Amino acid sequence: MIVVLLGPPGAGKGTQGERIAQRLGIPKIATGDVLRAAVRDGTEQGLAAKAFMDRGDLVPDSVILAIMKEVFASPAASKGALLDGVVRTVPQADGLSTMLAELGRKVDKYLLFDVSDDELVKRLGGRTVCDTCQTPYRGLEPGSRCEKCGGTLVRRKDDEPESIRNRLQVYRDQTEPVIKWVKERNMELVEIDAAGDLDDITERAMKALEQ
Repeated sequence: MIVVLLGPPGAGKGTQGERIAQRLGIPKIATGDVLRAAVRDGTEQGLAAKAFMDRGDLVPDSVILAIMKEVFASPAASKGALLDGVVRTVPQADGLSTMLAELGRKVDKYLLFDVSDDELVKRLGGRTVCDTCQTPYRGLEPGSRCEKCGGTLVRRKDDEPESIRNRLQVYRDQTEPVIKWVKERNMELVEIDAAGDLDDITERAMKALEQ
């Protein structure tokens, strides 16, 4: 099963993605993780990505999708994958669909995590992340230690209130059109209420995937 997570920043895609992927027995794939792995392994596409990153430029969709194709052609993704942050724009959604079709595969479901703006600002404003492994935390102050790797927790600049509002606007301008794109193609899109207890949200997502 191939699942794509959609939703605004702070909706819990990273946290829920880990839980859902574990329950399904498939890898969770995030753009940043895939890029770092390709660069680390020195693959052809990884070297191409590194050239852009070293210049401070955004890595083009074509390079990211080529790396994704390598991932989906590997045994690790033979049973599927859960994609977090891979689809942020309509061209990315279109490119992913085309790339998977070349491999004889397709996205089985899009999960859209729905949360109010007020809740998102509250969540992100109280969030810290590990400066080493990027694990997110809520309710722990900067300077605390990461429970996973012992790194130091920091507050990202884009989690400040003004930055949060800007990120939400970027989401509306660039990512919300993907929802319309999916619906127009009669692909399976399920909205998940992403407010409340983490376990409850996970169960809602699993029920949606089992339907």
